[in-house]
Amino acid sequence: MNKNNKKFVDLNNARSGIYQKVIEDIQKSAICPFCPEHIENIHKNPIKETGAWLVTDNMYPYKQTKRHLLLIHKEHIEHIKDLSDAAWGDLLKIVKEESKKLNIEGGTFMMRFGDSRYTGSSVTHLHCHLIQSNPDDPEYEKSKGLLTRIG
Repeated sequence: MNKNNKKFVDLNNARSGIYQKVIEDIQKSAICPFCPEHIENIHKNPIKETGAWLVTDNMYPYKQTKRHLLLIHKEHIEHIKDLSDAAWGDLLKIVKEESKKLNIEGGTFMMRFGDSRYTGSSVTHLHCHLIQSNPDDPEYEKSKGLLTRIG
């Protein structure tokens, strides 16, 4: 933990394998992996700044997805109640633009905020997921409808 005893990641919610190792390393470093001053050292996919948000492809996309974007609030906040009206407007614009640009015919949009015990999030920094599943994946039928119980 850092000097303020701040918890930036929750290892209990990290998926197994490589991702779990990454979260373990981040936990040891006691930094927030989504804050602008750290994200480029950890996240290797291109990052676009749009208003109050960073937009990038998830380095560890959920299974059976065609597209999995992360929309990360630039300022370190952890709860939806701390979002400004302007940030909400930016977020709506980004979701519409990315859905159109990527031709997302249907998908899932979710926001992780607050206590990670309730959200299942491995990173406490407020962020959203824009996901297009991949029904052409041979494993898709087995997991259909499970995008809300992602692991």
